[in-house]
Amino acid sequence: MFRSPYLFALALAGMLVAGAPASYAALPEQAVQDAALVAAEVETFLRGQASSYPGAAEISVEAPRITRQLPCEQLQPFLPSGQRLRSRMTVGVRCMAPSSWTTYVQVNLSIQGHYYVANRNIAAGDTVSLDDLSAREGDILRLSNGIVFDPSQAVGYIAAQRIPAGGPVKSTALRDPNSIQRGQSVRTQARGPGFVATGEGQALQGGPPGAQIQVRSSSGQIVTGTVLDANTVQVAL
Repeated sequence: MFRSPYLFALALAGMLVAGAPASYAALPEQAVQDAALVAAEVETFLRGQASSYPGAAEISVEAPRITRQLPCEQLQPFLPSGQRLRSRMTVGVRCMAPSSWTTYVQVNLSIQGHYYVANRNIAAGDTVSLDDLSAREGDILRLSNGIVFDPSQAVGYIAAQRIPAGGPVKSTALRDPNSIQRGQSVRTQARGPGFVATGEGQALQGGPPGAQIQVRSSSGQIVTGTVLDANTVQVAL
């Protein structure tokens, strides 16, 4: 017999716990996705994306926020729509199987490589030579689009605008020497079985070799043709 109500209550509680059915025992926590595996998939994905750039990629993936995502057998990293590689970016990761979920991971990325600057003031209309270029090294992701990474992208090309000394050389500031400029006089050429017909006209559009442009012929008719070189447009019959 318990003389104290307090002792009686403790004993009763002990008996209830000891006799409780297994269904009331503490349940194990449900397994969740390993965050390290998600980070590894993101890094592998970005190294593949960065391989098209002329430089060495340095990638730092922040710890993914994994809370209730179930373990995944097929992870698929992706870039959100319209996003390109940049220094600070977000990469999405989808689980394709066995369950479906999506998470987003923050990444710091740099690509150390060479780019080219003008070592003199290059005037519009000048033909760029190798002596006009100097190599620089840095994070090419921090540069604007169209920067020249290979001298072959600039040597022999014509400056379409002034490029100041020390300024990065951009492909948008250059034109192919075999391109046609809008407004220039061109020779039109049409080929058929056993004959070639030529004529004169004015380019209504500009473009490099292979581009489709419109030309106003000497008769006033507007035709479409393919740029062959700096002076000739091939017109389809």
